[in-house]
This record gives sequence, C-alpha cells and structure tokens, in this order.
Amino acid sequence: MKSDIHPAYHEINVVMTDGTTFTTRSCYGKPGDTIRLDIDPKSHPAWTGVQRVMDTGGQVAKFNKKFAGIGVRKKG
Repeated sequence: MKSDIHPAYHEINVVMTDGTTFTTRSCYGKPGDTIRLDIDPKSHPAWTGVQRVMDTGGQVAKFNKKFAGIGVRKKG
C-alpha cells in the first residue's frame, strides 16, 4: 500500500439523543472530538417501527373533502 494516503483513524465520542455516550473509531475530526446525534436508531421511526401520524393544518380533512365523491356511483 502507498504510505500517507489514508486519513487519520482515531477514537471519538458519540452522544446519542437520550444522552448516552460511547467511544468508537472514526476519521471524523480530531482525536477526542464529540459527535452529537440528532437522529439515532433508538428513537427514529425508521428503526423502531413506531410511526406518528400528524395532520398538520387539516391536510387529511382537506384531501377527504376534495375527493369525497370519487368512486361513488349515482343511480340513474
């Protein structure tokens, strides 16, 4: 392998959203730097499978009102 082409690989601290910390090795920053996660596998719906449905501004009600008559056949 060529010398001096690889980035520095050192220990850093990771702080999860719930405040727990652990040490890992990375090329990020300098030795001893800290990464604070905004999203982590303990709390994000992509990993937990728990979804929250929020109707912001009545968007679901607006959709239902707009498309209420679709698929309804009239007798005639």
